[in-house]
Amino acid sequence: MQDRIQDGSHIFIFLDGKRNWIRKVVAGKEFHSNKGIIKYDDIIGRPFGIRIESHSGTVFQIHRPSQTDIQIAMGRNTQIVYPKDAGTILVEAGISAGMRVVESGTGSGALTSILSRAVGPSGQIFTYEIREDMFNGARKNLEKYGLTENITMHHQDILEGIKEEDIDAVVLDLATPWELTDEAHRVLKPSRYIASYSPTIEQTMKTCKALGESGKWGMIKTLEVLEREIMVRENKTRPTTWMVAHTGYLTFARTMVVDDE
Repeated sequence: MQDRIQDGSHIFIFLDGKRNWIRKVVAGKEFHSNKGIIKYDDIIGRPFGIRIESHSGTVFQIHRPSQTDIQIAMGRNTQIVYPKDAGTILVEAGISAGMRVVESGTGSGALTSILSRAVGPSGQIFTYEIREDMFNGARKNLEKYGLTENITMHHQDILEGIKEEDIDAVVLDLATPWELTDEAHRVLKPSRYIASYSPTIEQTMKTCKALGESGKWGMIKTLEVLEREIMVRENKTRPTTWMVAHTGYLTFARTMVVDDE
């Protein structure tokens, strides 16, 4: 039997690439836009993946929100780690079910949600955020989508120290990640990853220098991920005129066992 839209379900309402919304279905309520009104009662009980016509005749698609949909929605008012970078972090750092992962900073909670789903109910995410407004906003975002069961949130500057140990990966989106490389090494298991996201090459250079000079890290590398959508049309297929090019540099390294450990 197909999954059905229920009272309380989150739905992704899609008109086009720029006009789309994630909403919670509430019986007796309506979705309003300048393209018309959709009554939630008209879609409750129906499967995801339907087309629905608003009262003004505009046709919308109704889908189950994907992780990318949720991630973009969380970050509409803040800078986020884009899905193209988040996916690379998961693969390159080997983040999978059952792992214990430290993240900082939490930001909007977009990457936190990706990490949470990746480690699953048997894993745990420990996320640090120093700014109170971001901490509270992220908590609301994560609670909204029911993503808090395997997430521990710390309203704390991670540079003051990581509370957890026996960690499988440390993921950083900080202004000064090079200041945390020794602390990350302390809490990580042997041959496990640090992943650092930085928007500028100067930050990346300082991070790589700190990793390389300490003697505690191996297999240091930095990646940049570019993404370009292709408009596929009969006899006129071409790249779009706009693309998500540079967002940040991703630096990865594995912990080495040092002599005095």
